[in-house]
Amino acid sequence: MRSSRLVLCRPRSLPRERRIEAARIATGINPANAPDIGRLMRMGFGVRPTPSRIALVTSTYWGKGGVRLTVGFMDGGSKELRARIILHLNAWSKSANVKFVASEVDPDVRIARLDSPPEDAGYWSHVGTDIRGVPRDQPTMNLEGFTMRTPESEYRRVVRHEAGHTLGFDHEHLRRELVSKIDPAKAIAYFAETDEWTAEETREQVLTPLEQRSIRGTRIDPRSIMCYDIPAEITFDNTAIVGGIDINTTDYAFAAKLYPKPSREPPKTRPRTKSSPKR
Repeated sequence: MRSSRLVLCRPRSLPRERRIEAARIATGINPANAPDIGRLMRMGFGVRPTPSRIALVTSTYWGKGGVRLTVGFMDGGSKELRARIILHLNAWSKSANVKFVASEVDPDVRIARLDSPPEDAGYWSHVGTDIRGVPRDQPTMNLEGFTMRTPESEYRRVVRHEAGHTLGFDHEHLRRELVSKIDPAKAIAYFAETDEWTAEETREQVLTPLEQRSIRGTRIDPRSIMCYDIPAEITFDNTAIVGGIDINTTDYAFAAKLYPKPSREPPKTRPRTKSSPKR
């Protein structure tokens, strides 16, 4: 039986064999994505961390110069539907140097609305620069079932969330401090009942904390658009993690920090000089 709860997002990871190349691409696009090797060594990964371990902790942000990504739709859809989706992708541009632009020629972001097979259905996106590692004939984002009849609230909750992943943002509820509030046994039983998830899927989606790579000194925000709604019945203290339903002020501030808009300095004027007295 399908859940009566809101459908949750399952961000995609590249296959293991593509991760090292994806890390190379990520650091080529934005050198700041490279992990701190010294820190990895202090964390106990040996004298020299392996390439696969380095790839796992490489960030996928696009860089201070901003983000301009072309968008294509793999299953067509009406002109109105495509425009509506792109409008919500661009909601992040309110505070950040971000632009999603429609294109039918080799688009960066390729959107599908797959409902099968099960592993491809639902809502998901590859994260940040990882979209460069997805074969060009495959989607980088899925919005199962979205039509012009889909409520505006779902466009705000889902499309803007998936756009956040494309910009490199991970799930906020996977911050270690929030994961520690969840009772694993209760969570596994709960999501098996409501979403038909296996124990492994629940561990992946709500019980495995993020690597510190994706956390840039921001405070925890349980109302972020990138945070799931975690019910009180599966937390140790019986207090819900409320989750987000739209981009909030903290999200906008974080996006502006990563992708700052060009400053608009007033034009410089030459200081006035006193004219020489006439003789």
